[in-house]
Amino acid sequence: MKKVVTFGEIMLRLSPQGFLRFSQANSFDVVYGGGESNVAVSLANYGVPVDFVTRLPKNDIGECALMEMRKRGVNTQNIVFGGDRLGIYFLETGAVSRGSKVVYDRAHSAVSEIEPGMVDWEKVFEGADWFHWTGITPAISQSAADTCLEAVKVASKLGITISTDLNYRAKLWNFGGDREAIMTELTSYCDVILGNEEDAEKHFNIKPEGLDITTQGHDVKAEAFLSVCKQMMEKFPRAKKVITTLRGSISASHNTWAGVLYDGKKMYETRQYQITDIVDRVGGGDSFMGGLIYGLKKYPEDDQNALDFAVAASCLKHTIKGDANLVTVPEVEKLMGGDASGRVAR
Repeated sequence: MKKVVTFGEIMLRLSPQGFLRFSQANSFDVVYGGGESNVAVSLANYGVPVDFVTRLPKNDIGECALMEMRKRGVNTQNIVFGGDRLGIYFLETGAVSRGSKVVYDRAHSAVSEIEPGMVDWEKVFEGADWFHWTGITPAISQSAADTCLEAVKVASKLGITISTDLNYRAKLWNFGGDREAIMTELTSYCDVILGNEEDAEKHFNIKPEGLDITTQGHDVKAEAFLSVCKQMMEKFPRAKKVITTLRGSISASHNTWAGVLYDGKKMYETRQYQITDIVDRVGGGDSFMGGLIYGLKKYPEDDQNALDFAVAASCLKHTIKGDANLVTVPEVEKLMGGDASGRVAR
């Protein structure tokens, strides 16, 4: 397979051990991760050549983030250095009826101060046929949004497939930029769009027509997203596929999980997984995107198989501590085949 390139921020994640609250913590577990770096790690695990592009501070913490990517088999040769700090986020893991909490400490991070011209995108895209970005990156700062736009323009000129995970984050977009205008321009370059109903509404004021969508229970219907998918394709005529995950939150520890894909003619839907006793749901959407990119590249004429792979991969991610999905293709295919027993492999 040809190379995939992802672009965004990798952060230091600090979490109280187990299910402790922030106020109970005397120490924090350390993980490095971020939306686009998580996708890169997934792809590397599946044997896909992948570059992660970001900006890191030239200090020990930046080096630790770099080492984490290298350890997972992600190419880091196109990362640029500068700035004073790595962004941080604190995660309090929820359980049962208590939801998880995230507190950001990412102001003035190295990547928030990245600017157009710092990355040689023509060089980065040599040997690549896919570029992935998320809605988190342009939400960090105007200069990050401008750099993301620079990247999609070069990728488009080179005929590279472009994907996005719209990833609306209520705690970001505080730099005063016009969110709808920025996201509309960026998304107009995309061939593959992943997003849920909240992403569509917050970024583009697109709402489902005549159907009630509920994500508060486990009865989440694929049909409810069809009008959203159609409106997205009308707004973004370059898009060939619009995809969403269907998460039903029965509790913080028990979710249902499925996915749908619309190709402009047909709606594909997966089976629904019951994910009980969740270990870590952070990075679930990223693991879905990593699985989807792999699936669409491996099965270019079989959207159903690609979607099934993405959902199975992200289902497994919920069993893994940390941001990234550390599973292999055979493990995903085993679950796709119906083996969810979790028996010891001897």
